[in-house]
Amino acid sequence: MRSARDDRRALTRVIRAIRPDVLCVQEAPALPGRRRRLVRDAGMTAAAGGRLAGVAVLTGPAVRVLHAEVHRLRWFPGLEPRAVAVAVVEKDGLRLVVCSFHLDLHHGARLRHAAQIVPIIGGLARTFGARAVLGGDVNEEPGGPTWRYLASRFTDCYAEAPKGAGGTYSARAPAKRIDGIFAAPELAVACCGAADAALPDLVAATDHRPVVADLRAWSPGTGPDTGFGAQSDSGPRTTRS
Repeated sequence: MRSARDDRRALTRVIRAIRPDVLCVQEAPALPGRRRRLVRDAGMTAAAGGRLAGVAVLTGPAVRVLHAEVHRLRWFPGLEPRAVAVAVVEKDGLRLVVCSFHLDLHHGARLRHAAQIVPIIGGLARTFGARAVLGGDVNEEPGGPTWRYLASRFTDCYAEAPKGAGGTYSARAPAKRIDGIFAAPELAVACCGAADAALPDLVAATDHRPVVADLRAWSPGTGPDTGFGAQSDSGPRTTRS
């Protein structure tokens, strides 16, 4: 969200229109006061991160936060410091470990950081009995080595159940899909893609389009369980912004 340097009111309207249970943020405002105002105005709670490398996880009012961590990733000279914000959350009995990430423009750093992130999330998923969800800026399109690495271990939610054209960059002309949500295979993807928000707000809010995924837990023998979500007919709404 480029530190909320664009149209903050439009950004707030987009978040409120999406009504996410969990929001994965990249480039969060660096100043604590600006972060707090944004979180308050969006009607959410800061669950993890925010300052270190600009990554954060926010949660909606119906979501319980069980645990939070921030991990610095390996630093490469000449490149920006990178980190991940991770929160273990629960709603209506469904427990998720949610990771917000922002990978580098340098292809080698991207792949190394992705390989560092996966065991962090896997360890927390085992510890807390949770299913993993990762949302963020890959800075690479599908088919690239980092995207393939993530998609070989998690479900690429848009590829599984696409909604809309899928482009995320730039906000004005979203021709490239460089942002994504990846979910554990044990989660069913109801849909993933474009946000249901006003187009002028999507263009003005920041430089990327958000990605929204409706995820559901699989119930043995019955298919997706629809009992977890922002609405009665949807699963948990996880958003990368």
